[in-house]
Formats: sequence, structure tokens, C-alpha cells
Amino acid sequence: MADTATPFRIKGDTGEWEVVVGLEVHAQITATASKLFSGAATAFGAEPNTQVSLVDAAMPGMLPVPNRECIRQAVRTGMALDAKINVWSRFDRKNYFYADLPQGYQISQLYHPLVGEGEVEVLLDEKDDASAKRIGIERIHVEQDAGKLMHDQHPTMSYVDLNRSGVALMEIVSRPDMRSPAEAGAYLRKLRSILRYVGSCDGNMEEGSMRADVNVSVRKVGDDLGTRTETKNVNSVRFVMAVVEHEAKRQVELIESGGTVAQETRLFDPDKGMTRSLRSKEDAHDYRYFPDPDLLPLELDDAFLEECRKSIPELPDAKRKRYELMGISPYNASVLTAEVETAGWFDALVDNDVDPKQAANWTVAELFGALNRLGKTMAESPVSPAHAAELLKLVADGTISGTIAKQVFEIMLETGEPPSRIVDERGLRQTSDTGAIDAEIDKVLAANADKVAEYKGGKQALFGFFVGQTMKAMAGKANPQLVNERLRAKLGS
Repeated sequence: MADTATPFRIKGDTGEWEVVVGLEVHAQITATASKLFSGAATAFGAEPNTQVSLVDAAMPGMLPVPNRECIRQAVRTGMALDAKINVWSRFDRKNYFYADLPQGYQISQLYHPLVGEGEVEVLLDEKDDASAKRIGIERIHVEQDAGKLMHDQHPTMSYVDLNRSGVALMEIVSRPDMRSPAEAGAYLRKLRSILRYVGSCDGNMEEGSMRADVNVSVRKVGDDLGTRTETKNVNSVRFVMAVVEHEAKRQVELIESGGTVAQETRLFDPDKGMTRSLRSKEDAHDYRYFPDPDLLPLELDDAFLEECRKSIPELPDAKRKRYELMGISPYNASVLTAEVETAGWFDALVDNDVDPKQAANWTVAELFGALNRLGKTMAESPVSPAHAAELLKLVADGTISGTIAKQVFEIMLETGEPPSRIVDERGLRQTSDTGAIDAEIDKVLAANADKVAEYKGGKQALFGFFVGQTMKAMAGKANPQLVNERLRAKLGS
């Protein structure tokens, strides 16, 4: 993928081109267990057509009733994106026929969405605040999802599963402010992070609860916008970045060869890393939008808005700045706040009265490395924040050395035992007995008399060798500070 430090440019035969990207993210409101206009369940993985109400199946005479919690979660999401909340909004019917849409129309919001303009700030380089860029949000509208078609191995039959029909979606429409695959990826990651902090959507792209339509066009730098294509239902950050890169290059090659870009809907083939045409892109008039006659406009009162506002937790940007004020490096602060589970775990660790900077360094370097090796997420960590704090305190007060701490940590990962029990049962406490340390130092110096002479002759780098030999002789249990002090005394330095 493109380097985030330099502008993404495509060099063609006729000069340099830039890409213009906008994303339409469909985020399922997973904070509620029922659908947008019915009481049917929304659990993922249920048997086909077992979570379908009469409303979802579009039986005659069935009327939709808005789910208050879905509206609340969409408002909270808008507030988290610093967006304008429209106290008056309306549902529209988007008319089209498809086998997975029993009504023959989708209830959505085109003309008067629930949420208006907002923005997301992304960091293109986690180590550099100067790399921040603001991506505009045009609107968030609430709509019902369609069902799902499943095709058999032979193109003779398709099956319809209406479990997903009527599930509440937030369609979060960005402005065309992104100019590279990296920016599109950073935006999607940040948006997913905010949704998960708020709790409105679990952000699980593999299960389809969050997916993106990727709008891409190209133009000569400084020119007007070109014709865009829309690649539908892309279900990972990596695939979104691949779509942007592939589409940009495809469109430049097409234009420079004398062709024109068609405004169309495309699909992404992740195996080939390519997009392919699906159908011509419809405009709003093709859907014959009109206000849904079965649903009154939504009118939000001040009490409802205030309750939503008070329920917003500390968001990733605010948390990152708070961490930096605690002495944590910008990079570590960004990494620790990227996922809500990680931030929650780390907050619990710091609440156990440990040094924030040391705790951050240990979490990023040691715990993250171990979890990656084990293939576990932060939520699955075998080490609790309380046990991690206990381990850090054992090092800080000199009970164990840093070397022994690594050994104890590995046992904690395997057994889940508290570090103090591991240290006591295995006799791993660090010794500060100067008599025992002196005895081992004397043995090391006697066994390496030639190196002692070299050291005293000016080869100062050998001091580390003596420290290492002494620690090895004491199985890593000697207090390193005392070993250094006693060695310097005995070597006369």
C-alpha cells in the first residue's frame, strides 16, 4: 500500500493523477436485540428465516413501529462524531424490487436524516500528531437492512434468508475528503473505534455488522471531480484500501487509453484483488423516494438529547490526550486507545496504582507481543489488570528482577496464577544479600583473571561481561543494582 508520509499519486502517460475517495459505511445497531420496526431478534448465526416477524415478511396490514433504542443509539453515535443532531427527521420509502426485500421498498432517510454534518480526525502516523487530518461526515441516516440471498453451487436456484431483513442500520456517509488508500483505511479504523467506544455497533466486519461502500474517482491534481464508481459491501479495512488502489489505477489506465469511466456499481473480488462491474449506478430519482405514509416524523425533545449526551463515554481522542498528560508517549497512547477493550484493560491496570509510563511500555512491548503470539485478543488475555499491576510492583520494589519478571510473566500466561504466588512457590525472589553476591563475584573474577587484567588495563566494556556472569551464576535472582555496586568496588572502578 501507499506510504502515508507522501501524497498518493498515480503516474500516467499524461501526468500525475490523484484519487478522491468517499465511504458510505453501513453499521448495524448491535446495541439492541430487536429490529428497527419490529420486535424480531437480531442474533447472528441463527437458522435461516427463524427471526422474521410479520412486519419483516411484509404481510398485508402490518405496520412498522420505530424502535426507540435504535434511534437513541444513532443519536449517540452522531454526538460522538461531533455531528449536528436534527431534532426533526423523517423516514422515506426507497422503492426497488429485489428478492431479499419483501416490501418492494426500503425504509430509509434521504431528505431529512436523523444526523447531519460531523467529522472524524485521523492520525496517518501514530507517532506524529502533525499527521492528523479531518474527514467530514455528510450525514448519518437510519434505515432497515434487506435480507440475504444464498446461491447454490449450480446457477439454477437461490434461497432467501430474511433474518437480516429489518435490522437497523446507520449509514454513515463521509465527504469525498480522502486522497489515498492509507487515509481511507485510517478513517475506517477510527470510525470503527468510535462506534465500539459508544457501544452502538460491535464493528464486526467479518460477520457483516459493519461494511463499506467505496466511492472512488480520479482527476488530474487540482481539476474538478471525475466520474466515480461505487464498490459495494467491502468487509475489511484491508479490502477497502485494496479497492481504492485498484480502482484508482484502473480508472487512470482506462482514461489514458481513450475510454471513459462509467458511473456504476462494482464488486470486489478479494482473491484476485480486483473489482468487476455489477450494474449501472442508479440516481435518487430512479428509486422514486417519497415520505413513508406509515411513519410519523421523528421529533426529539431536550430531555432525550440530554440523556443521550450524558451517556457518551470518554472517546479515543480524549483518552489519548489524557494518557499523554500522564507521561505516556504519543505512540503508546495511540495504540492503547485504538480499541475500547484495550483502553478499558489499561485503565484498570493504572487504577491499581502503578506508574502509567512504565505500565504503558510493558503493556505495548510485553503483553501485546504475548497475545499476538498466542493468537488472543485483549478481551481474552489470560493476565488480568490486577495481576499485571502486581507483577510491575514486584519489579518496582526489588522483589524480582526484570529478567525474572519475564519468566514469571510466561508462567502467568500459561496458568493465570497471580505473580506473588509464582514467585513464592518457585523461590524466585531477588536476593539483596551482599554476602552471597560477593561470594559469586569472587568466583567469577577468579575464573576470569585474564579479563580482569584487561579491564583494569582500560577495556571498560568488559564490565558488562562480569555483570552477566554474576547474574547467570545466581540464576538471575541477584539484585542488579547491588551486583553493579559490588563489582565496581571489587574492581576498583
